[in-house]
Amino acid sequence: MDPALKNRLLSDIKATASTFSPQLRLAAKYVADNQADFGLDPIRETARKAGVSTFTLVRLARLLGFDRFDDLREPFRHALVSRTAATEDREWLDHWRTTDANGPYTAEAAANSLAVVERSLQRQTPEKLHATVQMLLSARTVYLTAMRASYGLAYHFHYVGRMALQSMELVPRHMSTAIDDLNDAGPEDVLMAITFTPYSLETIEAAAFAKSKGAKLIMVTDSEIMAPGLEADMTLLVSSISTHHFACNSGAMAVLEILLALIVDEGGADVHARIADYEALRRNHSAYWSAPKKQ
Repeated sequence: MDPALKNRLLSDIKATASTFSPQLRLAAKYVADNQADFGLDPIRETARKAGVSTFTLVRLARLLGFDRFDDLREPFRHALVSRTAATEDREWLDHWRTTDANGPYTAEAAANSLAVVERSLQRQTPEKLHATVQMLLSARTVYLTAMRASYGLAYHFHYVGRMALQSMELVPRHMSTAIDDLNDAGPEDVLMAITFTPYSLETIEAAAFAKSKGAKLIMVTDSEIMAPGLEADMTLLVSSISTHHFACNSGAMAVLEILLALIVDEGGADVHARIADYEALRRNHSAYWSAPKKQ
């Protein structure tokens, strides 16, 4: 089997999903976002997880050029790899599973976090990460936005990143909306938006507004199939699967940390000097706690 077939299918799904009916679009999004499960599960289980009928899955297969559902699933089954070797054979995880009644679930959550980080990093390439950083470094203004649970990711990225990149602004500011703060954005600017399923309406609207102003758009998200018609200039896909109701942010944080490291590395001497100035300022104004000196 052609190993590139799965990637071509994903490209076809991304390119055509906006033209599908709501149910077909829901099925297509599930396939793109849950490739491992799709490669393993039978059609009824896939239909249950995706929230569509088995007939919808068969229709999707035919729209993508296959006679049967199994023919659509086969490239994903063929490409399937183990969840992650990094979480196997870890003695401390085995110990956690046997500590008490909550041990097995605690170990599962820990293994999931490790797997999410690895899957998120595997979905990147050095070339894409470098290109993203160059977009940020060359922008007149870097706007950064996220809402609700994702806001913590954006806040951390802004807090650290602004020491190296003075053009970075976290929006919305104060009591405004992100769109208010993006009104002056233009072709020389970049908006970096962070959102995961279910996608924040405010974040998607801000991303669309920035594009309408001519700004470049970087999305950190869990799927390329979000809002029909919204085309990012750069999409950094991360895994956000969790053992609880909300998204697991450990993978997104790992990718953001690499971007921060590259900003510092590729920013040159000016960036290093700016960071040193910040550190000196904080120490001079006693920003950090230290043990009192003994008399």
